[in-house]
Amino acid sequence: MQILVVDDDVLAGEMTAAVLEEQGHEVIQAEDAVAAMEQLNAHAGVQLIVSDMNMPLVNGVEFYRELKKQGNTLPFILLTGDDPDVARAMEPGLDACIMKDFSLDETLPDAIARVMATRS
Repeated sequence: MQILVVDDDVLAGEMTAAVLEEQGHEVIQAEDAVAAMEQLNAHAGVQLIVSDMNMPLVNGVEFYRELKKQGNTLPFILLTGDDPDVARAMEPGLDACIMKDFSLDETLPDAIARVMATRS
C-alpha cells in the first residue's frame, strides 16, 4: 500500500517510514501540510495518510480538516507525542490517533490494520 507520511521532523518521519516499509508499504514523505498536498496531487495511488500532530503553520488536525473540506476521504492516522485522547476529542472524525513513541513499530501497524478493515 502507498502511504503518505507527513512530519516536519525529518528523523521522526524517517523512523515512521522505516516502520511502514518494514511492513511492506511504499512510503512517500512530506515535511508539512503544503508539501503533503503537493504529494497527494502527484501520487494518485496514495491509500492512507499518517501525519504528525505538532507541525508549524498547519497542525495535523488542521491538515485533516482541510483535506475533508476538499472532499478527500483517504483514511487518516494522526501521530502525537501528547495524549491521543485529547487529539481525538479535538477531531472525532480521525480514523485513528496514536502515541508517537518507542512502541510505534507495534502500534502503527495495528492501527493501520484496524483502519483499513473498517474501510473495506
